[in-house]
Amino acid sequence: MFFATGSLAPEEVGAVALRLKKTVVLVGMMGAGKTAIGTGLARYLGVPFLDSDSEIVAAASMSIAEIFERDGEAFFRDRESEVISRLLDGEPGILSTGGGAFLAERNRQMIHDRGVSVLLDADVELLWNRVRHKDTRPLLRTPNPRATLEAIYAERSPIYGEADLKVQARPEYAISDMVEKVVEALKARPDVLEES
Repeated sequence: MFFATGSLAPEEVGAVALRLKKTVVLVGMMGAGKTAIGTGLARYLGVPFLDSDSEIVAAASMSIAEIFERDGEAFFRDRESEVISRLLDGEPGILSTGGGAFLAERNRQMIHDRGVSVLLDADVELLWNRVRHKDTRPLLRTPNPRATLEAIYAERSPIYGEADLKVQARPEYAISDMVEKVVEALKARPDVLEES
């Protein structure tokens, strides 16, 4: 049990104990903050933080780019679904997925049935400000990365919109603000997050 008290000691406020009953799967575009917010959220709730891409890399002893190159995208997507399924069956925690994982209908259904999906909804401008100086995004290694990001955003947004819950990201929000917003959204789902 974790006491959600922010920076105050439990005796300083009326501490509320929160218990996570299902795995929370963070979805959204590259740069939406799935890893940073997921790590903060897991710490806040006192549950494990899991990353499906990291699990795949560890199991294969290869980078995702190497898996794509050697075995193809279809092979990778099958492994990704297997990993997500395994992680959903484990102890409830916070799961960050790769940007493409939620695009597969089988993954969306599995997440909806056994966990809860939360879209971290950031607009293109915010995403661009976060990713434009990083070279770790293979999809953006194009002659016009901004246009590529806009095209990916337009293509994926309707599918991301099928998430169970949505939390709007804003440029002025710190990670802790987003963690609080996600917790607020989860409190609307007593089947996922229980207060006592």
